[in-house]
Amino acid sequence: MDYNPIAGLNMRKESLWLPEESFQSFPNYRRSLLATPQRLRNRILSRANVQEEVEMKARSKAGMKRTLNWWDLMWFGLGAVIGAGIFVITGQEANGTGGPAIIISYGLAGASAMLSVFCYTEFAVEIPVAGGSFAYLRVELGDFIAFIGAGNIVLEYMVGGAAVARGWTSYFATLINKEPSQVRILTNLQTGYNQLDPIAVGILLATGAIAIWSTQGTSYLNWIATLVNMLIIAFVIIAGLAHAKAENYKPFLPYGVRGIFSAASVLFFSYLGFDAVSTMAEETKNPGRDIPIGLLGSMTICMVVYVLMALTLCLMVPTSEISKDAAFSTAFQTVGMNWAKYVVALGALKGITTVLLVSAVGQARYLTHIARTHLIPPWFALVNKRTQTPANATATMVLATAIIAFFTELDILGNLLSLSSLFIFFLVAVGILVRRYYIPGVTTRKNGILFVTFLSIIISSSIVIAAYWGLSAKGWILYAVFVPVWFLGTLGLAVCVPQVRTPMIWGVPLVPWVPSLSVALNMFLLGTLDKLSFIRFGIWTAVILVYYFLFGLHASYDTAINQKREFAQYKLEEAEEEGQNLKTVKPATQLMNTIPTPQGMNTIPTPQGMNTIPAPQEMNTIPLPQEMNTIPVPQENTVPVLQEMTTIPLAQEVDTIPVAQELNTIPSPRP
Repeated sequence: MDYNPIAGLNMRKESLWLPEESFQSFPNYRRSLLATPQRLRNRILSRANVQEEVEMKARSKAGMKRTLNWWDLMWFGLGAVIGAGIFVITGQEANGTGGPAIIISYGLAGASAMLSVFCYTEFAVEIPVAGGSFAYLRVELGDFIAFIGAGNIVLEYMVGGAAVARGWTSYFATLINKEPSQVRILTNLQTGYNQLDPIAVGILLATGAIAIWSTQGTSYLNWIATLVNMLIIAFVIIAGLAHAKAENYKPFLPYGVRGIFSAASVLFFSYLGFDAVSTMAEETKNPGRDIPIGLLGSMTICMVVYVLMALTLCLMVPTSEISKDAAFSTAFQTVGMNWAKYVVALGALKGITTVLLVSAVGQARYLTHIARTHLIPPWFALVNKRTQTPANATATMVLATAIIAFFTELDILGNLLSLSSLFIFFLVAVGILVRRYYIPGVTTRKNGILFVTFLSIIISSSIVIAAYWGLSAKGWILYAVFVPVWFLGTLGLAVCVPQVRTPMIWGVPLVPWVPSLSVALNMFLLGTLDKLSFIRFGIWTAVILVYYFLFGLHASYDTAINQKREFAQYKLEEAEEEGQNLKTVKPATQLMNTIPTPQGMNTIPTPQGMNTIPAPQEMNTIPLPQEMNTIPVPQENTVPVLQEMTTIPLAQEVDTIPVAQELNTIPSPRP
C-alpha cells in the first residue's frame, strides 16, 4: 500500500473555493480566528519537505507534460529577459540617472542577477516543481516567510507584465510615427495613472491565450521571435557603433558614483524573467542538467548584450537627448537613419512580446503551486486536461496584469518591480545558506547557534550598509566598519560551521561566499530605491497580511492538519496489514497450509518411496512471512499427505523447493 500525501485533503470535493473545515460554518470560522496565534506559531515553525513539494503536483488533478530541454530553457531565458528592460528602461536611466556610466550600472545589476541565478539553479534542481522561489522558501524558511515571498512574487509578475506591456505600446507608437501619448487615452485621473492604455491590455490578453494553448507551442513561438530579436540586436550594435562619437561619452559620470548605483537598482528590472525559467522544472526532461545550462547560459548572453547595447546607445547621441520612451528608435532617427527606427521598433516589439509570453507562463506556475498549498483557493491549481497547462492561474494573472497596465505609468512600475524582485532574491539567497548549514535534528545545538549568529551578522551588516547609502548622501565611516563586519561574518560561517547538506547533482559554488554576496548586493540595491516605492511595497505587504490572517493561514493550517491525519491513518493501516501478514502464512497448495519441520531437524522427512514434496504448478517457492527467513516449526513431526495418493508428483517447472537459506534441496529419508 502506497501513501498519497494529496489524499490528505479530506474535505468537500465539490468545492474548490475555501473547502477547508474552518470555512464550513460561521462557528468554525469564529473558532479559527480565535486560534490565530497558535496557528500562526505552527505555520511559522513549520517547514515543508522536498518530497511533499514534489508529490503535491497531484493536487492539480492533471500533470504538466515534460517537453523542454536545456535548449528550450536557454531560449526561454533570453525571451524572458531581453525585452522592455533594454529597450525602454535604458533610455530612462541613461537620460536621468546614470549617464554614459550606465554600462557599469548594467554590469553591476547583471552581477547581482547572476548571483541570484546560481541560487535559483540549485533550488530548481533539488526541488523540481512549478512553485519556483515560493516552493524553495517554504522548504527552507517555513510557510509564513514563504507566503510573504509569494505575495511579492505575484506583485512582481503583475507589475512586471504591466510595465512590459506599456513599453510595447511605446514602441508600437514609434512604428506608426506617433508619440506614445497619442495612442493612449488621456483622462483627469491623478498624474501617473491618467493615461489609459488599451493596446497594452490587448497584447496581454493575446499572449495569455497563447500561454494557455500550449507550453511547447509557446516555446516554438519564443524561439522564432527571440531569434529575430537577436538578429535585430546585432544590427543595432553594428549600425549604431558605425555612428559612434567618443565625445558623447563626456562627462562619463554626470551624476557621480551614486548615479551608477541608483541606475543599477532600476536596471535590475532588465534582468528579471530568469526566475520564470525555474518554474518550468516540472516540464523539463532532465532538470539536473537542463536547468543550470539553460539559466546560466541565457544570463551570460544577456549580460554581454546589455552592456554592448548600452555602450552603443550612449556613443550614438548625448545622454541628455536620449528618449525615455523609445530610446533606440529615436537615437537612429537623430543620426539620420530614419528607416532604421522601424527596424529597431519591430525588434523591440518582438522582444517585448517574448517577455510577455514567458512571463505569462512563469507567473501562472507560481500561482498554481501557491494554490496547491491552499494559501489561496485550490481552484487556481487546476491544470487543464486537454492543454496540460494551468489555465485558471494563467487567465487570472493576465487579467490582473491587464488592469494595472491599463492605468499605471512605466516609471512607477519599474521601481516597484525592482524592489519586489530584489526582496525575493534576498530571501532565496538566505534560503540557500539555511539549506546548506541547518537541518532540524541533524545540525548540533552548538552549530545551530553559530549559524544563526553569523547569518544575523551577514544580514544586519548588509541592512546597515544599504540604509546608510539610502539615507546619507555623504560619508564613509559606516562603510569602513560594516563591510569588514560582513566579511568576517561570512568568513566565520565558512570556517566555524560545517555544511550538513551537499547537493546531489548541482549546487551553488563557493558557499557561503556566493549566497552571502548575493544577500549583500540585493540589500544594497534595495537601499538605492526611492521612498515612494517602499511606501507602495509596505501597503501591498499589509494587504496580503490581512488576507493571510483572515483566510490563507486557516486554509493552509487545515490542509496541513488533514494531511498529517491521513498519514497517521495510513501508518496505522500499514501496521495492521503487516501484523495480519505475520499471523498467517499463505498456503502452498489448497490442501496444505504449512510444511512442518520437526524440532531439531535440518531436513523435512518424507514418506518412504518418495523423493520430493509436491509444489503447485504456478509456484516455484513456498511463500514465507515478510520478516522471516525460515518456515515456522509446529510441534507435529509429519508432513500431511493425501491418503489416496501413493506418489506426489513434482511441479512442472521446479526440481527442488527452497526451504531455508542453507538448504537448496529436501533430501528423502533413508529407506
